[in-house]
Amino acid sequence: MSDRFLNTDKVDDLLDTLFLQEDVRVDLVSRLRGLVLAADPSICEEVKYGGILFSAGSPFCGIFSHPRHVMLEFSRGAELADPDHLLEGDGKKRRHLKLTVPTDLKRKKVREFVLQALAATVAVPRQRKPRRTG
Repeated sequence: MSDRFLNTDKVDDLLDTLFLQEDVRVDLVSRLRGLVLAADPSICEEVKYGGILFSAGSPFCGIFSHPRHVMLEFSRGAELADPDHLLEGDGKKRRHLKLTVPTDLKRKKVREFVLQALAATVAVPRQRKPRRTG
């Protein structure tokens, strides 16, 4: 089994919990998950921070379901090109998209942002902290 699917049981459990809510958010989470995983075969997923976190060497985005929307958060979203000002948030690094209906996936250019975030993550290798000596 590849590393990509080591946490599949936990992701499936999270999705099952969402399905119990019988809400449009379930569809959005499922579609978002498929869209992110389709971006590259090296992407891994895990349940973390109450959502699904995706990484390709290091984390680059996550899906989080809230009572009135689904949020797609980008770890380094402040670095992404956003000429249409679709990304929300004003922190030093993170930005997110709030999605409420399936048409938001196209309207808010989710695939383009996922591909940008992935490319930025793969282009900059994760830095390790220097080891302490003595």
